Amino acid sequence: MSGAGRDPRREPEEAGGTRQLHDCVVIGAGPAGLTAALYLRRFHRDIAVLDAGNSRARWIPSSHNCPGFPDGVSGDDLLARMREQASDYGTLLKKARATRLEKVEQGFLVHDAQGGQYLTRTVLLATGIVDVLPEVDWAEPAVACGAMRLCAICDGFEASDEDLAVYGPLPSALGHAQFMRSYSARVTLVPSSEVEPDQAMRDAARRAGIEMLQRPRDLVFEDGRCGFVETSGHTRWFDTVYPVLGGRSQSALAIELGARVDEASELVVDRDQMTSVEGLYAVGDVVSALNQISVGIGHAAIAATHIHNALPRNPRAAGAHRTRGPRLP
Repeated sequence: MSGAGRDPRREPEEAGGTRQLHDCVVIGAGPAGLTAALYLRRFHRDIAVLDAGNSRARWIPSSHNCPGFPDGVSGDDLLARMREQASDYGTLLKKARATRLEKVEQGFLVHDAQGGQYLTRTVLLATGIVDVLPEVDWAEPAVACGAMRLCAICDGFEASDEDLAVYGPLPSALGHAQFMRSYSARVTLVPSSEVEPDQAMRDAARRAGIEMLQRPRDLVFEDGRCGFVETSGHTRWFDTVYPVLGGRSQSALAIELGARVDEASELVVDRDQMTSVEGLYAVGDVVSALNQISVGIGHAAIAATHIHNALPRNPRAAGAHRTRGPRLP
């Protein structure tokens, strides 16, 4: 929608929104979005962060490959620490879900589900993906106790030498099962679809030492373990199940503005993390299939620094007082 002839700064403030012109609105408050917010506030930039409260990191019971946490850290604890750190520098954190981006003369107008509007020079999307999980009502407790794990790169080490199952459609599940052989000698492939494996798939599984089951009748959870009910009625139990059913990229806001995406609907960005829409940046899982906290944090540092350098300079006024934050000794 064109912004010609409009001046959103003159319009009445909507519920939850802000009328001032921000330097950047960050959409998404997972590790990537909060890192970008931290950088931008330390550049003394005026920003707002919209947090819909559904960061993928919240699923992490305990991460041991997040640098700086040798004893591990839960996703909720990590997010709480990062929110506190960003808030210490005066970051405006809003509990809101962005529903639309509009290109206007000053940059963008961000609309949220409560009717709020945020006028901003730039936008940084850190909206991530949504994992496709088995259609069961016990997925969350299974993930919480480690019976079901969502990221082999993150926590495959913790599943080392367990009896593992990889559950997903052929042939992609076979590739994941082959990857899991780095962690255990006992890996079973459980197809989630009716597709029959061809001889090449069977041979590849045999060479890798991977057992291949038929599509099960049901997936069950009991006493901290997941199992598959086979066609015979027998239940095969496993220490850990990795569902590899794909994910839905949360890129719709950018797509509606005409931003380029790849075949997985993940956003295509340049070396500075900017999409094909000028001033619209994207970081983390929404642009990368390597869905890792460290990757998203790196994206955020690159994007935030480029945003700061691309915006009009903000020379410090004499007598200005620093926003809260730790003082160096």
